[in-house]
Amino acid sequence: MSGLKRERTWRNMRRAMVNRLMWAGAILATLIALVPLALVLYHVLKLGLPALNWAFFTQLPKPVGETGGGMANAIVGTLILIGLASLVGLPVGMLGGIYLAEFGNGRAGGFIRFTADVLASVPSIVIGVLVWGLVVVPMKSFSALAGGVALGVMMIPLVMRTTEELVRLVPRSQREAALALGATRAKTTFTVVMAAARGGVITGVLLAVARIAGETAPLIFTALNNRFMSLRLDQPIASLPVTIWNYATSPYSDWIAKAWAGSFVLVALILILSIAARYATRGRFRLVR
Repeated sequence: MSGLKRERTWRNMRRAMVNRLMWAGAILATLIALVPLALVLYHVLKLGLPALNWAFFTQLPKPVGETGGGMANAIVGTLILIGLASLVGLPVGMLGGIYLAEFGNGRAGGFIRFTADVLASVPSIVIGVLVWGLVVVPMKSFSALAGGVALGVMMIPLVMRTTEELVRLVPRSQREAALALGATRAKTTFTVVMAAARGGVITGVLLAVARIAGETAPLIFTALNNRFMSLRLDQPIASLPVTIWNYATSPYSDWIAKAWAGSFVLVALILILSIAARYATRGRFRLVR
């Protein structure tokens, strides 16, 4: 009996030791993963915050070589591009996700799912070249519309797969209850199922918007850039990512400082969207449970 007791004690000690080692490894991996994020935030705050002022948000860029000015045109242009991308990507992505969740169990659903996964992994510069050939060349001009289409195409697979997963989490009993009361399949999907999955779907939408907000490569091939305030959708338009890239690669110290300030604004925008996504998830599991 004493030998069996010692063996059990040894097993318990070994399990406790392995548990502590795994716990320490998990904490260490988490800290290592947070180091790049902390370094990015530190440098953006250190170099970008001092360069921010009221003129940065209200004035246009100064001519080459002059100091001062701001990125008002780029901020407005980024918001316009995000709006256009949402008009293109959200309806297609959400409706596609609903179809995959409700009716996508056959070959067609599998093909769409596979296509969405491949599209999500395509480099953004390839999407920019594709939209350049499909939109910019026929229009014979770079434009805000082409930039919105490129970013919208990038949003589609993200929104589609998120919507599908969240709609699948809604219990079948809710669908059956609505159908038993005489509701049509479409009404059940859009008023009962989507209402239950609303928090998660909004989270996916906000994360998709945050994903495209900092894209530069597709905008170089589509929206190009504009040093002036332009609200026309058929003309080139400024954006924060492209303006930051142009300023950061310039030899002027004032432009480099403004590039850091633009980076700070862009990171702040993405941070706000991420916080909003977390806020939208608060009632998600309560609704779906």
